[in-house]
Amino acid sequence: MPDISLTMIVLLCVAALAAGWIDAVVGGGGLLLLPVLLLGLPANTPAAHALGTNKAVAIVGTTGAAVTYARKAPVDVRTAVRIGLAALAGSSAGAFFAAGMSTEVLKPVIMVVLLGVAAFVILRPAFGTAPATGPATRRRILAAIGLAGLGIGFYDGLIGPGTGTFLVLALTAILHLDLVTASATAKIVNCCTNAGALATFAWQGAVLWQLAALMAVFNLAGGTLGAHTALKKGSGFVRIVLLTVVFALVGNLAYEQWIA
Repeated sequence: MPDISLTMIVLLCVAALAAGWIDAVVGGGGLLLLPVLLLGLPANTPAAHALGTNKAVAIVGTTGAAVTYARKAPVDVRTAVRIGLAALAGSSAGAFFAAGMSTEVLKPVIMVVLLGVAAFVILRPAFGTAPATGPATRRRILAAIGLAGLGIGFYDGLIGPGTGTFLVLALTAILHLDLVTASATAKIVNCCTNAGALATFAWQGAVLWQLAALMAVFNLAGGTLGAHTALKKGSGFVRIVLLTVVFALVGNLAYEQWIA
């Protein structure tokens, strides 16, 4: 356990709870949790330790949300698992390249990612609001395996934040799912990407297990609650949460990067 004050530990746990809820509703809980870890851990902590600890926390909340969704949402579990296995391979590969990445590099990258997500959602107001159109074709499934699986999986292992959000967007666009069904499918895929990246970080000794275990309890509670909320409120609510989260985080990171 690193030398962290009790106040910071409480803040990290609250952030894990909020990130679990956000991640279950729309994905991208790491966009909150990773910056908080980067700020909360001692200054001499390698960035890889923040990435690895983030994965150890996130996999617990993501699994809880995936189980909740699978019980109540119309998820094609077989397709989700196929995409997830490709994502596991991609995230494992990405994690190998993450060890040498510095905190100074991570923050600007996260900001660019956030702005790209916001622009896409704003320019497509009807995106993900229509009900799912039925079983996807073989061609679309293969495209989802390549882009949402290997491609986004590699990003998840390399950087991580926003993976759930990118999965929701990709699955909605490629498989023509509504946002709630895409969120449910993304949780299953995200479990696989988290597992692949976490295994690599653990092998490298880049996980703060005691801190991760404490934060994971709160992340699980947030993830389960978030899944229930999304199922109850529907796609319109998911879209509003997505935009709110994105702009709040862009403003926070911009302040830290150029003003603070």
